[in-house]
Amino acid sequence: MVDATSSRNVAPEPAVAKRGHAFALPNLLTYGRCAAVPLLAACLFWSDILAGGLWLRWVAVGLYIAAAITDFFDGYLARAWQQQSAIGRMLDPIADKLLVSTALLMMASDGTIRGWSLWAAIVILCREILVSGLREFLAELRVSVPVTQLAKWKTTFQLVAVGVLLAGPAADRLLPGTTLAGIVLLWISAILTLYTGWDYFRAGARHLIEDDA
Repeated sequence: MVDATSSRNVAPEPAVAKRGHAFALPNLLTYGRCAAVPLLAACLFWSDILAGGLWLRWVAVGLYIAAAITDFFDGYLARAWQQQSAIGRMLDPIADKLLVSTALLMMASDGTIRGWSLWAAIVILCREILVSGLREFLAELRVSVPVTQLAKWKTTFQLVAVGVLLAGPAADRLLPGTTLAGIVLLWISAILTLYTGWDYFRAGARHLIEDDA
């Protein structure tokens, strides 16, 4: 028989921090960003291949902006509400890359990005694939490489460039030169992508060398 007085003297267990679950709001925002990817592709496909009209470009821009907003709020809310989860940490960067990659591929298909500017898109796509592979390798070694301020600027230029180019053909009727401005921003983000990609690879290179030694 347990003594009641002794049970009252037992120190209470420390509070456990709240963990996010699969259907927490931050995760739902991330799922929404993933769902926006095929919808954005469908808008661009319908606008160009099915000749649905330039108004669909504005729908694509709206989806893109909404997805970009969720990119900020899902991480902010997860930290503020202590609802970080493994699925959220996994899907968040994947959703970002899917959104940008799909937009670039569709705009290369419909001719918004063409000629020499295709190389800027290729640089961005290749960097994302290479850095993702390097991150996966370093994660196995429990090595993390912090995101630099320049990398954050790269992401900002990249997101703005893609958004401007999505509106490009439709916005050119209202504001001539919109597509050209988007192309310039795309090249700036490609240059920053090259530099930050090299910086990231250099930071992880010594771990690659040590592993082969």
